[in-house]
Amino acid sequence: MVDGCPPRIPLSESDIQPFMDARRPGTSRFVTQRKEPDQVRILSGVFDGLTTGTPISLMIENTDQRSKDYSEIKDRYRPGHADYTYDAKYGHRDYRGGGRSSARETACRVAAGAVARKIIDGVTIRGAVISIGDQDIDRARWDWDTTSNNPFWCPDPVAAQRWEAYLDMIRKSGNSVGAIAEVHADGVPVGWGSPVYAKLDTEIAAGLMSINAVKGVEIGDGFKAGRSKGTDNADEMRLGPNGEIEFLANHSGGVLGGISNGNTITARLAIKPTSSMLTPTKSVNARGEEVDVVTKGRHDPCVGIRAVPVAEAMLACALADAFLMHRAQIGTPE
Repeated sequence: MVDGCPPRIPLSESDIQPFMDARRPGTSRFVTQRKEPDQVRILSGVFDGLTTGTPISLMIENTDQRSKDYSEIKDRYRPGHADYTYDAKYGHRDYRGGGRSSARETACRVAAGAVARKIIDGVTIRGAVISIGDQDIDRARWDWDTTSNNPFWCPDPVAAQRWEAYLDMIRKSGNSVGAIAEVHADGVPVGWGSPVYAKLDTEIAAGLMSINAVKGVEIGDGFKAGRSKGTDNADEMRLGPNGEIEFLANHSGGVLGGISNGNTITARLAIKPTSSMLTPTKSVNARGEEVDVVTKGRHDPCVGIRAVPVAEAMLACALADAFLMHRAQIGTPE
């Protein structure tokens, strides 16, 4: 359910499906081999090709689930997973996969993000994986076009080739590995966000942090700013040829005082390794006994690869909210 979308915005399933296709599983040997078409259907909130202003209901069916793959862990807690905390909190846990702690949950985020992009038409949102494990890209070779030419959303063609052998090694060893993704938003005007509550960087960080397996978020230079001098971190300003303000750097990631400054919005997110893997790990079960856990099934050796479309979607949702709040705060300019 996507609520709060303004009326009279053109929207069809074809506006959403390309983003679902980018996230769906089974697209390469480096991601889970589930074969989900992730076909989206609009059930309500759209009439004659336009949003009505009422909640938009979207349906994405599961077609390739194998609940039996999880039978051996029904009372065993996967280390690094939410199995234990869910059981401790609710006293009842659905162990079959596909629940709220599963990467499957992110399909709905991507669908919602596609709607959000229609609200902020004119803003370009793009994402990339900048490291897998300890394998980093070379930013001097950054090429956005390259991200669609390899299975890793990698902007560095040399690193993408190197990652193939690295992920094959991780996958064949029954292990998993983490990743860092980076998302950009270009075309965000000055003024979105608020000084204290609903700061733009706060909302972006909260949206990205809410993605399953994300354990860290930074805006702009992030933690690097904590090791910088003021003269190095300053986004100095000059006047452009038409008298407009131009920034000589973008250490702040496009947000100052919780409000967008017109620069590219930049954020990075750290995605932990997949908790479900074939390598035995030490744990306990629901009866308080020490056990070893091996998770069978079809799991991502690096869930961070498929996190890119999800991160883009959450950035789009945060920006759409900021745009609608901005419009309410200052009115719609003539």
